[in-house]
Amino acid sequence: MANLTIGRAAKAAGVRIATIRFYERRGLIAQPRKPESGYRTYPPETVARIRFIRQAQEIGFSLKEIEELLSLQAQPDAACGDVRDRAQAKRTEVERKIDQLIRIRDALDELIADCPGRGALRACSILSALSDTDWDGGERADPQEKVPADA
Repeated sequence: MANLTIGRAAKAAGVRIATIRFYERRGLIAQPRKPESGYRTYPPETVARIRFIRQAQEIGFSLKEIEELLSLQAQPDAACGDVRDRAQAKRTEVERKIDQLIRIRDALDELIADCPGRGALRACSILSALSDTDWDGGERADPQEKVPADA
């Protein structure tokens, strides 16, 4: 594959031109020099790097984490285990988020189940529950429980 203009590089990588510019500003990819012809061209390696960044984002890695992965990739003495550790940490984070989303879903299910779905707004059980300072996502807070100072 030959060098590509930014539009063609974006299309080949499956991103928008603005995404390439953003990655350049973030230092994730190098901005090619502008030749006398006026059109910057991107080598196949840059297109592959953009694809790598996009795919890593799609599975949940942040740009900072992707930067670390790219840095590891550039280190000849880095081990696959280093990358695996980062992937495991990301998976643990995803599991924590899933647990949180399940608690949110369960709380919403409880609110919806308790709501008759009719009547005056002032009698809305969902709004009432959300206004209740003791309600905590389906679990009643213990009024005797002390809140940590750093909460």
